[in-house]
This record gives sequence, C-alpha cells and structure tokens, in this order.
Amino acid sequence: MSMSIEECQTPRPGFPRPVPSGPTNVLEQFSMKGKVVVVTGAAEGIGGAVADAMAEAGGDVALWYNSNPEAEKRAERLAKEHNVKTKAYSVNVTDPEAVKSNLDKVVAEFGKVDVFIANAGTGDSQPLLEQSLDAYRNLMAVNVDGPVYCAKYAGQIFRQQGFGNLILTGSISSHIVNVPVDQPIYNGSKAFITHMGKSLAREWRDFARVNIVSPGFFDTKMGAGPKVITEGLRMIPLGRQGDTREIKGVFLFLASNASSYVTGSDYLIDGGYVLP
Repeated sequence: MSMSIEECQTPRPGFPRPVPSGPTNVLEQFSMKGKVVVVTGAAEGIGGAVADAMAEAGGDVALWYNSNPEAEKRAERLAKEHNVKTKAYSVNVTDPEAVKSNLDKVVAEFGKVDVFIANAGTGDSQPLLEQSLDAYRNLMAVNVDGPVYCAKYAGQIFRQQGFGNLILTGSISSHIVNVPVDQPIYNGSKAFITHMGKSLAREWRDFARVNIVSPGFFDTKMGAGPKVITEGLRMIPLGRQGDTREIKGVFLFLASNASSYVTGSDYLIDGGYVLP
C-alpha cells in the first residue's frame, strides 16, 4: 500500500545518501585500475572478450573456466600485454563447495573481489517433450544453480567488504520465445537469471550493485545454430550476428565507476532482435 501525501513528508533517516567518490573525467570513470574482477566462462566467447576488456582497462582478472585450457593461455597473454595480475582457475560452478573455495582463493591471492561476472552458461535447444530429464537437470545446474552459488558466495564477500558489483549474463531468451526451435527450459533458465538479478539489486542495495547483460545472437559456439541462423538473420534488424568486441564494452561500463548509479538494469545487446 502506498504512503499518503502527508506520510511522505517525513524525511527518512540517512537519506539522501552521499554520492560515491570517483573521477569526473569520463575516460577515467571507465578505468579498472586497482580493481579485482572474477569472470566465469572466461576461456573464450563472450566471457573471454569480457576478461580481455577488464585487463585492457587496467583491472586484475581471475579467469574461471570449467574444462577449456585456453583460459590459462588467455590469462598469461593478458598479464603480459597489459601489465596486470591474472590467474586462471578451473572451477565447476555447479559445485557450491568449488565456488566457495575458489572465491576464498581469489581473495587470498588478489586481496579482494570488486566485481564478479557470472557469465558461464550452456545451451540445450530442445522442446520439453523431447528433452530428457537428465538434460533438463544439466541445463538447470549450469544456467541456474551455478549463478546462484556464485551470487551467494560472492555476495557474502561483498557484504563483508562493504562493497561489490555482480554482473549476470542473461539472454534475449528471457524476454522472448525463441523461434523456430522450441526451447522452453533454456528460456526459463535465463528468465530466472534476469529476475534474480533484479531482486538481488534490492536485497544488496546497502553494499553492492547488480545488473544483467542479455546478449542476442553472437558469433560464438553459443550463437545461432544451423536450424536457427536463417530465421535469426531475418529477424535481426542489423542483419547479422554480433562480434564479441561489440558487447565487452557494456560489461566494462557496468563493472566500472561509469555506472555507479546503475543497478537492477537488464541491458539487451541483440542488434534489435527483440524489437516488435
């Protein structure tokens, strides 16, 4: 129930809150120098591009991967090219103990966690009536359980530190029903991410920001498959899939001081796919 006009005249103790300190120069606002960033699914694709962006902007980066050793090579390259601290960690994000213990390692080795980017995910484009329960469980474990564990344990660190920033990788599939292939469980898993992120933005309002980036079709292993690509290109106003360099800047914006007044937002980066 809304407050009455009279009730609204009573000032709330502690409000307005102070504006956080930070640079006024816009390029300096995008700097990640002195910040520690964890990126899951960081071996390649969007996650790899995001790890690149954080290092390019001067941030120290912990690259989490499940089984792709390219993350190790990426970490070495970024450290050499940008004179930042990096390390690759093999982490199964569907295992809560692995998530917690590796976050503890990051804090011990880097000193803190400023930003956690929960990007790891998987795809399984099947109609429910054709999808096995094992396939369903695997999809939910990676796309739902993994981000929940990452958010829970990163959030505990943020609360203890008194600051933090969680960025979740969602999908256009949380906004629309994909065609021509039916994939209700994948769509539902991404809708969970979007609403969890918005809800956490309120829950963590006293110590951390939370935002979502929802990609459309990008030219990666998770991009449009052969059954989808023709229809996908027809429905994308820009007429093509995105390149990962065209999305990493959005993650940088959300990770940096440039977005200090942004929380609970969901950024659609899709070439216009979800337009009516």
